[in-house]
Amino acid sequence: MGRVSPAGWARDLTLGARFAVTGGRSGLLRTLLTAAGVGFGVALLLLASSLPSMLFQREVREAARAPDASHEVTSPRPDTFLHYTQHSSFRGDGLTGLLLRPEGPKAPMPPGTAGVPAEGEMLVSPALAELLGSPDGALLRERLPYKAVGTIGEAGLIGPNELRYVAHAGFLTTENYDGRAERYGWSVPEEPMNAFLLLLVVIAYVVLLLPVLVFIATAARFGGEQRDRRLAALRLVGADNATTRRIAAGESLAGALLGLVVGAGLFLVARQFAGAFEIWDVNAFPSDVVPHTALALLVLAVVPVASVVVTLAALRGVAIEPLGVVRTATPRRRRLWWRLLILAAGAALLAPTIGGIRMDDTAIDTVTIGGGTVLVLIGLTGLLPWLVEAAVKRMSGGPVSWQLAVRRLQLSSGTAARAVSGIVVAAAGAIALQMLFQAMEHDFTSSTGHDTTRAQLETTLDARTGDEARRTIDRLAAVDGVTGTIGTTTSHVFRPGPLKPGEDFAPITPLAVGDCASLREFATLPSCEDGDAFVVMPPKGATDAPDADWIRKTARAGARVALRDPGEHKGTVPLWRVPADAPTVAARRDPAGMHFYGLLATPGAIDAARLDDPQAEVMVRFDPAVPDAPELVRNAALAIDPTATVRGLSDSEQSSRFVSVRTGILVGSTLTMLLVAASLLVATLEQLRDRKRLLSALVAFGTRRTTLSWSVLWQTAVPIAVGLALAVAGGLGLGSVLLAMTDQPVRDWWVFLPVVGVGAALIAAVTLLSLPLLWRLMRADGLRTE
Repeated sequence: MGRVSPAGWARDLTLGARFAVTGGRSGLLRTLLTAAGVGFGVALLLLASSLPSMLFQREVREAARAPDASHEVTSPRPDTFLHYTQHSSFRGDGLTGLLLRPEGPKAPMPPGTAGVPAEGEMLVSPALAELLGSPDGALLRERLPYKAVGTIGEAGLIGPNELRYVAHAGFLTTENYDGRAERYGWSVPEEPMNAFLLLLVVIAYVVLLLPVLVFIATAARFGGEQRDRRLAALRLVGADNATTRRIAAGESLAGALLGLVVGAGLFLVARQFAGAFEIWDVNAFPSDVVPHTALALLVLAVVPVASVVVTLAALRGVAIEPLGVVRTATPRRRRLWWRLLILAAGAALLAPTIGGIRMDDTAIDTVTIGGGTVLVLIGLTGLLPWLVEAAVKRMSGGPVSWQLAVRRLQLSSGTAARAVSGIVVAAAGAIALQMLFQAMEHDFTSSTGHDTTRAQLETTLDARTGDEARRTIDRLAAVDGVTGTIGTTTSHVFRPGPLKPGEDFAPITPLAVGDCASLREFATLPSCEDGDAFVVMPPKGATDAPDADWIRKTARAGARVALRDPGEHKGTVPLWRVPADAPTVAARRDPAGMHFYGLLATPGAIDAARLDDPQAEVMVRFDPAVPDAPELVRNAALAIDPTATVRGLSDSEQSSRFVSVRTGILVGSTLTMLLVAASLLVATLEQLRDRKRLLSALVAFGTRRTTLSWSVLWQTAVPIAVGLALAVAGGLGLGSVLLAMTDQPVRDWWVFLPVVGVGAALIAAVTLLSLPLLWRLMRADGLRTE
């Protein structure tokens, strides 16, 4: 037969599409099932392609709402304002506040607001307004001494769940502000992403999106066996084999096109609820969820074409005759060589990149690495049907439920293997990603040097006098839940007298006044009593003491030091003599991980009231039995000084770029695993519906329902067990190669255990969810025919 013209293809595909929607209840149900499967995949692809837009828009709004610091404004004008950004948290959630003081009537209004609030008033984000209005916000209401008079719009927020406020703070001055500005919005040059993170992103996209494409291909084959039998009627009325297959492809095409509509609808619905859900600390406004144009167009083009190609490939080994579907009694043996060839091609692409990625690189060979990873995962998917067939071929005996399941798999192992192929791709990719995570987390995680056994929070507060600083320390020590404080009043001392030739200012040295218990946290003291003082000198080569020479010129036992800057203070400069017996002691790393160099003194050695421009520095220990103790300390600190810096201490910190990449991958992984579970369930339900008459006949002949239920479990469990074993081997191999690219060692060979646990959970979930349909299909009315 000659080549069919495009018009002939269009005619046959159109006829198949008509059969899909007018072929009775079973045909329509099959079309809807295909549309549902394709729709889920398309919706996830569109959501995944929207993630860069979501993150980019968050960064855009964050830059647009920040006061412009690109140039200095030195004097007040009608259009300038003072600003201070307050970073805080409440019960683990970030809280940011922008404090403003307009210097004239033309001061610009912050993005997302209708104007600058009046003094003592604030505008709040909707999420913060809801929190403040709830019983859980009682502690937070005490912290914010402003009256809420309105809300901040989308332009002033990075996400709908952000806790943020903009307040008019009349106390802001040039002594306690962050800066003076005349407008909002500034941009920071984009920092090139580290090559290790680029590798992580490329592998993540492949791992997260490939299971979606596998699911779409599987969904296009739903109802294949039942459709094959129905198409025999077309042969009876004169259609040839090729025409019949094109008509069958038209049925799949109708389901795929309807699936595109369903997927777009699901995407639009999910888009509207983008702000209602927060996954791994990420949520977005609906307007931010915009798919990448190129990828959206690619989905629209590839999904229909893939449905036609997959259907034609599925029918290649089926002879549709006028009296029925002819299949060989023994399925054709699957060939292994081409499956291994795909794996070898992927390995050949990845091999040259081994050892070729360095931490300081800013680019990688994306095409080679991405293509090699895709081929490896596709090769694993292609290997699965061969392994399932080889495994079930040798199985026999056992309980009736086991025999029913094994026989079904022996007759049609390909269908079962395709149903779990998405799990193989997702699991193998997840294992490789976890191996990358563990290695890279080590590189992108650094020790802060904090000692959280000695203190869990630190704060610095301005004080007008030394006595006020001391009262501040005592006030924080009295907060409920505080079991101990390390408190010092800090200032500076200077070398007295005129400047020497070549000096621009007098040598300066830090001074900290506190009780002996607090001073011992900063230095190793031989003994300490009230009235003692100590000189803390940096050792030779200390990199965290750039002013070591000034300390040596100033902080000497028996030396007189000035308590004011001689170059700026008018009049007599107050002096203090360092005790002649003040020993030189070694610095000790404080709970915040810092070294203090300079002078330590007890209250008996110097009256803190004499210090110039003192600050109260307090580190706090909490009672774990009082969970709100950190919030109570923050409330107390900000009540004393509204511009106080309050910082929690932690043992380690991670690169913000690594954290953002990991967050995006975890969000995508969560959605992908949900899709894999849904695909497995839909495939299982479709297979059960195809075997409706067989199930009814088995029950009619006395087969127990529990036996059939266990049979469904084994039919799901065997391919998944084989698939997970393949995924573990492939994932560990792929992960090892990816780590070798960066010269990283494998840190944990048992990283696959959680993935195996997820696979077991999927087996149980799919079986339980398919039982209601199974029991309904086992009724005797399934034997009726028309």
